[in-house]
Amino acid sequence: MIRHLVHLRFKSETSEETKLALYEELAGLDARIDGIIDFQHRKNVSVETPLVRDFLDMFWFDFRDVAVRDAYLVDEVHQAIGGRIVENLEGGADGVFVCDVDV
Repeated sequence: MIRHLVHLRFKSETSEETKLALYEELAGLDARIDGIIDFQHRKNVSVETPLVRDFLDMFWFDFRDVAVRDAYLVDEVHQAIGGRIVENLEGGADGVFVCDVDV
């Protein structure tokens, strides 16, 4: 299983409603892409503020395998949602950090 972790540094003016709407869109990808096992989103509650660097939001997908992750990466709906997420991040693409781990 591949866990795809995405850490986000949203602009201060990005509302919680906007964030939740984006997460709901992401959660809907399981209807398009076979092999998505789970989707979660959370707030970063770390007390290590200097190390957090304002990456205060995150989400992750659990994919059955690398092939599912790769299908997700090129999926046109995912890419459109990703574009809307980046529009709401501090510094655009500099406001996202991605890490994939084999679980």
